Amino acid sequence: MKLSAELRNSRFLRACRCEPVDTTPVWIMRQAGRYLPEYMEVRSRVKFIELCKTPELAAEVTLSAQRVLGVDAAILFADLLPILEPMGLELEYAAGEGPVIHNPVRSPADIDRVRELESVEPLQFVFDAVKLIRRELPKDIPLIGFGGAPFTLASYVIEGGGSKNYIRTKTLMYTDAGAWHTLMSRLAASLIRYLQAQIDSG
Repeated sequence: MKLSAELRNSRFLRACRCEPVDTTPVWIMRQAGRYLPEYMEVRSRVKFIELCKTPELAAEVTLSAQRVLGVDAAILFADLLPILEPMGLELEYAAGEGPVIHNPVRSPADIDRVRELESVEPLQFVFDAVKLIRRELPKDIPLIGFGGAPFTLASYVIEGGGSKNYIRTKTLMYTDAGAWHTLMSRLAASLIRYLQAQIDSG
């Protein structure tokens, strides 16, 4: 993706290049979140994963957060786990429980079930949201992409959901470094493909 002059010279991207800026640029982790009435209004109508997988709604909450807060960049509203579905993991967002993976990796042999993401097509809803957001954002406001780090994704894949101590993850790391490396390499390669598609979308 070729950057426009407005984006290239935005306060946020100038700061990223360590160039002088008139003031420190700001964006907020979880920029579109529960503290915003605009987000809560949308969220009251749909389940979380439906919000993530509906480009128009993901774009709406991304754009409203940037507009209401007046921050120097927007960050794509997305969840980090849907990338796992086309990789062979069975993901469900259980009410009151959060994300659950029904076929977690519990042994080195299970890693064979985790396929590297060959095609980003199943994640088209993310790229459609990016295109909608980029079209509506002010021309000098960058859009930050979103993806989970390989370690974070691996932890969900192994634990089967959130965890307080990550015992299963640490056990695999320390008892079978080869299996751990295989899983991390597969996740990293998949993320590169996914994030590049976000960049290509805007």
